[in-house]
Amino acid sequence: MSVLRMVTIGVYGFGGESFLQRLRQADVRLLLDVRQRRGVRGPEYAWANAGRLQAALARAGIAYEHHRELAPTTELRQLQYAEDDRQGVGKRSRRELAAEYTRRYTTEILERADLTPIVSELPGRGTAALLCVERDPDACHRSLIAQRLTEQHHVTIEHLRPL
Repeated sequence: MSVLRMVTIGVYGFGGESFLQRLRQADVRLLLDVRQRRGVRGPEYAWANAGRLQAALARAGIAYEHHRELAPTTELRQLQYAEDDRQGVGKRSRRELAAEYTRRYTTEILERADLTPIVSELPGRGTAALLCVERDPDACHRSLIAQRLTEQHHVTIEHLRPL
């Protein structure tokens, strides 16, 4: 039986070319975008906006899928932003998710999601990547998805970071 493997990656800390290079190094063949809004503020991250990102991935031979069902709702994102404000941290410098956000994301999104189709579509060669924006996976819901994939489907996860 082959080992099921995935990676996760965020946008922050990468430029467009360094992002693609990191995906190539990890032999990513499929990128699973788990963002609600597929845009990133700031000119340095314009490459990560949906249309530009999909075009760059296509040129690199990497397939793209948007899994909005795994994205946090606006209400959940606002709950996390309120905790960020309370702690005096910005979204780009957050190190961990709020406990209430984690609890609610798990019960409202993950427990309702069927991850089996994602696992069954993992590439036979190469790997798939979960994409969101935060640099640190512990500050992002993609880590919760990754944990669930490991627990329920025995998927080995590696978190990619900027070099």
